Amino acid sequence: MTRTLDTPLPVFHDRNCDLSIIQAKRVAVIGYGSQGRTHALNLRDSGVAEIVVGLKPGSPTRARAEADGFAVKTAGEATADADVVAIMVSDEAHRDLWRDEIEPTIRTGSALVFAHGLSVRFGLVTPRADLDVILASPKGIGPRIRDLYEAGEGVFCLFGVHQNASGSAHALGLSYAAALGCGRKGILETTFRDECESDLFGEQVVLCGGTVELVDAAFMKLVEAGYPPEVAWFECFYELKLVTDLMHSLGPAGAFARISNTAEYGAYLTGPRVLGTPSREAMDTVLSDVRDGSFVKRLMADYDKGSPELLANRKALDQRLIESVGRRLGDIAASAKD
Repeated sequence: MTRTLDTPLPVFHDRNCDLSIIQAKRVAVIGYGSQGRTHALNLRDSGVAEIVVGLKPGSPTRARAEADGFAVKTAGEATADADVVAIMVSDEAHRDLWRDEIEPTIRTGSALVFAHGLSVRFGLVTPRADLDVILASPKGIGPRIRDLYEAGEGVFCLFGVHQNASGSAHALGLSYAAALGCGRKGILETTFRDECESDLFGEQVVLCGGTVELVDAAFMKLVEAGYPPEVAWFECFYELKLVTDLMHSLGPAGAFARISNTAEYGAYLTGPRVLGTPSREAMDTVLSDVRDGSFVKRLMADYDKGSPELLANRKALDQRLIESVGRRLGDIAASAKD
């Protein structure tokens, strides 16, 4: 799919999707975490009658899946009986799960559905040629997608077809995405490559990596300059949500129209200084690492060792000063209700 800046992505809504296609399928949802549970519940509420959840023996989410009314089997058992297999476990688990349980049991002509393109894009999973391979990636965390669905609303979804063995993968994928509630908002057609690479880049540079480091660096700069940590926490962390909420609903220009002239003037003056040439060069490196597979190789190498790098960084993040200040202010807020 070759596109230019002047060529928007194709967009589909409920009126373009045939729910009866997915309603007639036997669906196995592999994994029952944030995305898996939401996919299973929304599919069922959209009229998919035959759904089974695939989990490891002893999985901590087994009781929840059963309490929600789903039959639970192993991933291999669930796959063997399914027309559509939705893989909703963490990215790094796809390789072994595919090799050991799904590939040996998935039937010819079945469809694989992924919520993220990483494992296919970077070869953790190499689907057989006789399978449909579909991307259905709702843009939101699972519980929020579920809440909006129950309210009669939906979230945008990125959708794509990587393999069309049956000749009907496009219609099936749209039907699946609509059953998640995404046709109420908009289903945008893209590719596994574009979704995966842009998602990894966005997470690392903006949504998670960049935001956390920018907030913490600014917070610590004020603290080290002698300002009270509580004041620094409010100015560099707490008020971030107020601005991003405005940006989310109104766009950057709309948000800036509603902040003070002082804040707006300072933003134009300072934003490009903070995110200057070194930051933009770092973005080039991040994008290169994503596109050439270096990031995924490092992710999987850490996973194969038991994730020591991930766990060490997780522990270090929790020990930062900004975390303890936030917890203290949370306690103050809670005590006001006593």
